[in-house]
Amino acid sequence: MPCRGGREIPGCNGRRQPLGKANLYAANFALSTRSFALHFSAMKNVNWDSYQIFLIVARQGGLTGAAQATGLSPATVGRRILQLEETVGRSLFNRRQTGYTLTLDGQVLFDELREMEAAVRRVENWREESAGLVTVRIAVGTWLGWLLMENFRALCTDHDPFRIEFSVGERRAQLAHREHDIGIRAFQPEEPNLAARYMGEVAYAAYQLKNGANFERWIAVGEVDAISSYLRWPHQHHAGEIIATVDRPRSLLDLARAGAGITVLPCFIGDLDPMLERAGGEIAELRHKHWLVTHSDDRSRREIRTISDRMFKLLKSHADVLAGKRPSRMG
Repeated sequence: MPCRGGREIPGCNGRRQPLGKANLYAANFALSTRSFALHFSAMKNVNWDSYQIFLIVARQGGLTGAAQATGLSPATVGRRILQLEETVGRSLFNRRQTGYTLTLDGQVLFDELREMEAAVRRVENWREESAGLVTVRIAVGTWLGWLLMENFRALCTDHDPFRIEFSVGERRAQLAHREHDIGIRAFQPEEPNLAARYMGEVAYAAYQLKNGANFERWIAVGEVDAISSYLRWPHQHHAGEIIATVDRPRSLLDLARAGAGITVLPCFIGDLDPMLERAGGEIAELRHKHWLVTHSDDRSRREIRTISDRMFKLLKSHADVLAGKRPSRMG
């Protein structure tokens, strides 16, 4: 019996039949189910580890940073990305000498995977809460990370029902999709779902070995890895005098202590190191403000509120040295 009204689709006899509301719903459901099945089948062909590597490369902006984060070689990371692109049939990255940036398809995948990560983290938090031990993820820069770890007992005590997972690096803390729970940023966040507390200013200067040879030799982080303004500054002002580069900011301190040359450091690192002295005054153009940032929906969670309050108190107690106001440890 032919259906009345509606659109027409090929019938079981090869003739076009009118499609009623019930059959229209069934046809749309069948198409949606088939589309989901095809998508799920493609997803099953990709190991979740490959997606995680993709996320790390996207966040690190290249193979070198991703290799450091994963423990894999840059060549292996590169092969895994190529395999992922072949599997999904899309180009995910623009490859340049300065690093990797996401294509439009890569950005779509990145956004979808961040949502999946956020969902997984919510489940993990729920499971950990039932087990009595919650993980709080803190994203922080190289040098503030050093300061927090030097004062770890001020952040976490033996009786606290949580543990801390540090993510240390020069990349911006990602909190909008809960990649991290707490972060420190050098600018006030623009995302509407983030809450920020202003902590003061951070100053920078050039440093060299105390009583060392007084000649213009500079050490710097390589240009590809020079993400932050203070890391780019030697390349912009002393490019012809750089005699050594490293891929991690922490190594700058080691080389300066060894008398290898002059480098730019936060004043709270250089001024408090008894082996170093300033090679000139503060570099005023590098001074910036910084904020402690949390997700608006999570800041009332007991463990996040506790740690963020302790971090805020600790860093505010170091406000003078962070702002470059103490010339030395003894001053």
